Amino acid sequence: MPLSESERVQNTGPAGQAPTAGRVGRFLGRHLWLQVVLSLLAASALIMLLFPERSFTSVLVRTAVTSVGAIAVLVARRRKEKRAAGGSADDLVSLDLRLRNGEVPEAPQERRAMRDLVAQRLHRMRHRRMGLVLLGVLFGGLTVVMALTRDARQSIGFGVLTVVFVGWMAYQGKVQDRRLRTMRAALGDDSPEGRSG
Repeated sequence: MPLSESERVQNTGPAGQAPTAGRVGRFLGRHLWLQVVLSLLAASALIMLLFPERSFTSVLVRTAVTSVGAIAVLVARRRKEKRAAGGSADDLVSLDLRLRNGEVPEAPQERRAMRDLVAQRLHRMRHRRMGLVLLGVLFGGLTVVMALTRDARQSIGFGVLTVVFVGWMAYQGKVQDRRLRTMRAALGDDSPEGRSG
């Protein structure tokens, strides 16, 4: 039985996921500070698994201090994306969900905002392969150092983390690139060449 229009609008989560996942995604999308806090807690918990001799407070503080640069880049990127999406966090969250679900906006203003957002993200991802190689070399080097200086449990744990993290980054980068290029192609008729043709 086909869904009604209201049911389609309510089920904003990615395909195959419950509407609750869509609501959680929207909430996290609106509150960048919560994403940062959860990321810091997750990273600190992971470090505690590898180095249980340290106190959680010291690990949390050290993780927060070493993450200041990444957080600053994230905040600056978020501001640019909000401007491209129309100026508010809700606009950005709405466009991001449409992008994830492959929904091409119909309103001219939303199409322009989506096109700007897609162009911005594709520009930012232009060196993604080189970045991934550097990330792999960095984590691989740290794994070797761990193998030479730490016990087997920590070395194996960090090696597994390296493979999982770098593999996940490679997969996510490929998925994002495909989504962005698909959306750009769908919006291609809005380009000046498309309109004049």
